Parts: sequence; structure tokens; C-alpha cells
Amino acid sequence: MILYNNFIKTLLILSILLNILSCKNKKNEIIKNEKALNLIKAYPEFLKEFKDNYIIWNDGTKMIYDDFIDNKTFSELLNNPDLEDQIRMDYPSNDNISSVNIKNFDPGRIRYLPFFLKMYGSNRKEVEKNLTKISWMPKSTNKKVSVTTINNIHLKLKAISDELDNLPEDLKKYVLDPAGTYYWRKIEGTERLSMHSFGNAIDINIKFSNYWLNDLKAKGHLNYKNVIPLEIVKIFEKHGFIWGGKWYHYDTIHFEYRPELLTE
Repeated sequence: MILYNNFIKTLLILSILLNILSCKNKKNEIIKNEKALNLIKAYPEFLKEFKDNYIIWNDGTKMIYDDFIDNKTFSELLNNPDLEDQIRMDYPSNDNISSVNIKNFDPGRIRYLPFFLKMYGSNRKEVEKNLTKISWMPKSTNKKVSVTTINNIHLKLKAISDELDNLPEDLKKYVLDPAGTYYWRKIEGTERLSMHSFGNAIDINIKFSNYWLNDLKAKGHLNYKNVIPLEIVKIFEKHGFIWGGKWYHYDTIHFEYRPELLTE
């Protein structure tokens, strides 16, 4: 009788554990589906639907969403991600950016390159066909910057520029002299293309830059520091641009158009 009772108890425990695991898996699947749908919502001019683990483009192209390779190292996430990896990390709000202290927490820094190559151009020539110049903060400077017209990014950056142009003078100094927009190149020390290669990123005034790699080379460790006011960050985010100042591997003057991470 004792053995029988112990057997029943073991079965009950196993049943409970299986139910917990099943609920956890269902929850993860729901979250994964929601994030995939956010991707569709963020790029309606290009993406049609999420179906059977594929992101389906408006031209019929199918792109695998999840490669089901679990437990990737951080290096593997950077160099061999899938679309699910690209949007897995939740981009934090401005109310709490303490996540910069979480090792390798870089929401947006993981990018599935084929996605951006298809959207913005598979080579330099294709990208440059869609570039245009916009006036940057025309009330305050006579500078122009080159950006892509894909996803109406030129219009979004113009709207950002106009808002920045109306800021108080003590805030304008951070954005009056942008360090760069379009530049076809690889990220330093890697074989990965920079987002600047697609004309959908901008670095603001380099005089106020804090960059993880510079600190690592100079000090041998990361020492997060930022002087860019959040008033500026909020303007960029309102128009679909994420900020490199929210990364563990911080790049505080860097903004790139990644609305999939800002879609609610």
C-alpha cells in the first residue's frame, strides 16, 4: 500500500510538472507570435503575414523566423541570428534603463542581415539608388545628411530634425553637428555590415560620445557613461528610432530605425 501511494504521489507530481512546462511553452509561443506580429506591423509596406514559422513578404518571399537553435552564445547571436533572435530582447522604456548593467543585454544590436539587405538593398549600388539628402535642423545650421527613402525614413528624420530644431539651446548642442548617416561599411572588428550601410541610422555629435569599445581598449573593461539627454532620445523613439545608449555595449550617439522594437 505504501509503495502504491508513493507511486500515485509521483504520478501527481509528474503531472503537475508537465502542466507547468506545457503552460510555460504555451506562454513562450504566445510571446513569440506577438513579437512576430509586431515585426509585420512595423513594416507594412514590405511584410504581409506570419505563418508556419515564416515571415512572408508582400512579394511572396518567405523568410524563416525561428531556426530553433537554442542556447546560442552571445557571439553566435551577433554573427548567426535568426529573425526571432533579432527581436527577442525587449527594448526598455526611458523610465528604467538600468538594463544597461545586464551583461550582453543589447536590444536591437542583434540583426538578421538578410532581412535588412532585402529591405534596403543587397549591395551598395542598390542602397544608394534610394538615398536622398535632407536639411538637418535648418533653423540652426546649413548641414545636410544622406538617408534612405525606404520606409519614409527621410520624412521621419526630417520630422525629428524639426523637433530638435525647436529645442532649447542647451540641448541643441548634442544634435547640431551629426557625425554621420549613410556610410557603406562593416562594423569595426567584425564582418557584419553597419546599419549606416542602409542609410537608416544616424550618429549625433561625436563630442558627446561614449562607446563601449573605446572604453574596453582604454580601460580593459566597460564603464557605462552617457551624457545624451533623454529629451532627445524620446524624440527619436517617437519616430521609430532606437538608441544605442540602452545597450550593455553602449553607443550613446547612435540611433537606428527599428520600429519593430517600439511597436506596442
